[in-house]
Amino acid sequence: MRVIVMFDLPVVEVADRKAANQFRHDLIAEGFVMMQYSVYYRIVNGLDMATKYEKRLEGYLPEKGQVRSLVLTEKQFAHMKVLVGDVSPQETNISGDSLTSL
Repeated sequence: MRVIVMFDLPVVEVADRKAANQFRHDLIAEGFVMMQYSVYYRIVNGLDMATKYEKRLEGYLPEKGQVRSLVLTEKQFAHMKVLVGDVSPQETNISGDSLTSL
């Protein structure tokens, strides 16, 4: 399974920029990988582990902005399509065939 985190955080004020950057660093520290700007994912071993990471993320939430999480099975994730533009090398590396061990 994969936990996908999507966020839209304000970055106009200096304090907001710092909060958004800290949230990004917290995601990376928890093992999330950037899929595209403001969209990160993490491979997990089942729904219990997905719930655990969603609860951890609640502790990192900035005061402003929106953060959404979505849990997908590998089969659902494998059906994702890139609809616009060329496929970059990074996007080809996140397919279901390239699972990393935990």
